[in-house]
Amino acid sequence: MELTLDSLKVSLDTVWVLAAAFLVFFMNAGFALVESGLCQAKNCVNILAKNYVVFAISSIAFWAVGFGLMFGNGNPLVGLTGFFPSLINGSSSFASLDWTIVPMAAKFFFQLVFAGTAATIVSGAVAERIKFPAFIAFSFLMTAVLYPVAGHWIWGGGFLSAMGFHDFAGSTVVHSIGGWAALTGAMILGPRLGKFTMDGKAQTIRGHSMTSATLGGLILWLGWFGFNPGSTMAADGRAIAHIALTTNLAAAAGTLTALLTSWYMQKKPDLGMIINGTLAGLVAITAPCDAVSMTGALVIGGVAGSLAVLAVFGFEKIRVDDPVGALAVHLTNGIWGTLAYGLFATQAGSLSTVDGLFYGGGVGLLGTQAIGVLAVGAFTAIASAVGWYAIKAVMGLRVSTTEELEGLDIGEHGMPAYDLQLDLPMMRPAPAPVATSILTKKSMAEPAMAH
Repeated sequence: MELTLDSLKVSLDTVWVLAAAFLVFFMNAGFALVESGLCQAKNCVNILAKNYVVFAISSIAFWAVGFGLMFGNGNPLVGLTGFFPSLINGSSSFASLDWTIVPMAAKFFFQLVFAGTAATIVSGAVAERIKFPAFIAFSFLMTAVLYPVAGHWIWGGGFLSAMGFHDFAGSTVVHSIGGWAALTGAMILGPRLGKFTMDGKAQTIRGHSMTSATLGGLILWLGWFGFNPGSTMAADGRAIAHIALTTNLAAAAGTLTALLTSWYMQKKPDLGMIINGTLAGLVAITAPCDAVSMTGALVIGGVAGSLAVLAVFGFEKIRVDDPVGALAVHLTNGIWGTLAYGLFATQAGSLSTVDGLFYGGGVGLLGTQAIGVLAVGAFTAIASAVGWYAIKAVMGLRVSTTEELEGLDIGEHGMPAYDLQLDLPMMRPAPAPVATSILTKKSMAEPAMAH
C-alpha cells in the first residue's frame, strides 16, 4: 500500500508539472499576438516568425548545452555535467533538481519552457529593425549560455542560492535576464526610423491590431497560472491555490493602476498600457508569489502597473526604442518583484518561513535580493553586449534603411501578413449591367464636375 501511494504521488506530481508546462508553452502564442499586434502590419510576419522559431531554437540549445550549464553538478558559478542528456539515466548529473520527485524528463521540459520564455522577451524590444538571422543567432546564445549561467546561480545550486536569494518562479531568472538582454540589444541596434525627432522627442508608431494584442495579453494571463503555481513542481493543493490567488490579484491590481496612471498622464485610457500593466503585475509577483499575503500581492501588482507606464516614458527619455514595452514590463518589474520579496515576505498568510522588512524581518532579505539583482544584471548586460557585437561583426544586426521602410515581411520573408490586394478596386466585381447603364446615362446627361 505504501509503495502504491508513493507511485500515485509521483504520477500526480508529474501530471501537474507537465500540465503547467503546457500552459507556459502556450504563452508563446500570447507573446506572438501581443508583439505582432503592437507592431506595424508591414512587420507582422517577421514578428510571428521570430516567436514561432524561438522555441524550436530553445529546445535544441537548452537540451544540448543550457540544461547542463544551469542544473548540472559543478561549482557556484556554472554546471559542468549533463550535456546532451538522455534524461532517463542522467539524474545523478543534476543534484540541484533532487528536491522534486517527478521524472527527469518532466523536470527538463518544465525548465525548457522557461528558457524559451526568456528568449522570447528579447524579440519585442528589438522588433521592426533586426535581421532575422541575427535574432536566431542571439536566441541560440541566450538559451545555450546566457540564461543558463545566471540561472545556475539561483536555481542550479550556485552562489546566490547559497546566500538565500529567493526567486520562486523567475522575476529575475526569466524576466530580468530576458530584459537585460533585450535592453542591450535595443541600445546597440538603435531606434527605429522616425521614432525620435532631431531634438529627441519620441513619436508614436502605432501598432496595427489591438485585437491581437488584447487576445495575446489574456493568453499570457492564463499561461501565468502554469508559470507560477507550476513552479511548486508538485501537486500540493494548498501551495498551488495560494500562488494562483496571489498571481491573479497582482495581475488585476497592475491592470487597474496602469489604467489610472495612463489615463492621468495621457488624458485617455491607453489599451496598450493597460495590457502591459497586467503583464507587469504578473512579472512582479513571479518571484514572491509563494511568500506574500493577498494584501502584499495587491500592493506589489499595483506598484508594478504604474511602474510599467512610467518606465515606457522613461526609456523613451533616454532614446531607447522598445516597440512593445518589453523593458518596462520584464526588466523594470522583474527587478521590482525581486526586491519586493525582501519587503513583503511574511509568515502570516503565506507559505514563507521568514519575514521581510515590512513585517519586522529587518533588511537582511532585501539586501540579499539586491545583491542578486546587481550580480545578474551586470553579468547579463555585459555578456549580452559581447554577444550582440559579435553577431554584428559576423552577419550584421540591422536591416537596410530601404527594407525597414518597406517592411521586414517582404524584405526578410517575401510575404505580407495580410493579402491587401483583395481590397484593390480592380479585384472587386464589376457593377451589374443595369447599374452601369444607369450610371452611364446619368453621367452623359450631367456636366462634368471638378474633383
